[in-house]
Amino acid sequence: MAIAKAERLMNLALCLLGTRRPLSKRELRESIEAYLEAGSDDSFNRMFERDKDDLRELGLVIETVENLDGEVGYLARRDSNRLPPITLDAEEAAALGLAAKVWQQARLAGAASGALQKLRAAGLPEGVDPYEAHGALEPRIPVHEAAFEPLMLACRDRRPVTFDYRKASAARPGPRHVEPWALECWRGHWYLAGWDRDRGAERVFRLSRITGKVRTRSGKYTAEVPDVVTVRETVAGWAGDITDRSALIRLRTGSGYPLRAKAASVRELGDGWDELEVPYGHGLDAWLVEFGPDVVVLEPAELRADVVDRLRAVAKG
Repeated sequence: MAIAKAERLMNLALCLLGTRRPLSKRELRESIEAYLEAGSDDSFNRMFERDKDDLRELGLVIETVENLDGEVGYLARRDSNRLPPITLDAEEAAALGLAAKVWQQARLAGAASGALQKLRAAGLPEGVDPYEAHGALEPRIPVHEAAFEPLMLACRDRRPVTFDYRKASAARPGPRHVEPWALECWRGHWYLAGWDRDRGAERVFRLSRITGKVRTRSGKYTAEVPDVVTVRETVAGWAGDITDRSALIRLRTGSGYPLRAKAASVRELGDGWDELEVPYGHGLDAWLVEFGPDVVVLEPAELRADVVDRLRAVAKG
């Protein structure tokens, strides 16, 4: 079945590239054997539309032209589908090989390998092994979340999605309706940036907190996609990495080593407690809650209130 479809797509591409004038559906059906064998006009139309979309997704530029009689024709001009020769020096080839190697443990491994094969066919310099070790450290981008692939396709195709999402401070997941913009990896975790329709604002979602399936929805985006989507900066701000003030907390001795690593100062209080001055940014309250009874917020008052509220919400389940 796969071979038959590939042959049908190849025949359609050759017909569209080989004609000097637009060909109608009727002419294409008469020229391609697989279309002649279609049981009905509806079956042929569905097959042709799928094949046309597949060829366009593969990169073939297909023009739709309407003649004076109102009949629609199709053609693929050679000048629109001709790529310039690819020239890569050894350093550029090594960089592309290293980029492909990054994805070998992720869901894009097949696409990365296929891209390298095409580059080799197009003249990748001899003697350059893209999978050769490039040093003691080998970069990897792990992608374990099932949500990655459907969200990647939704970002590419600009299609709204729905999924259930569990916030860090919530006991149960809730539905989200999102217009996805971009995916980015930060500190070993994947994040999605997009427009949250329910909240009417930009939001960033951690993929590991998406539960169940990601479902695409029909329709256009309702919000404008920004030219630059700053996923890392947003997440860094939420994680407290972008700060302009400090918070004072008490921390039980021998605990909270991540907090100690970020602290600007640490002072022993005795009786099993230390006093820390830590950077205060968005999301610090959620992080402090993770340490439970080992942390007591001294100031500012709004941070203390936020932590108390989160602890009460967790206690209520």
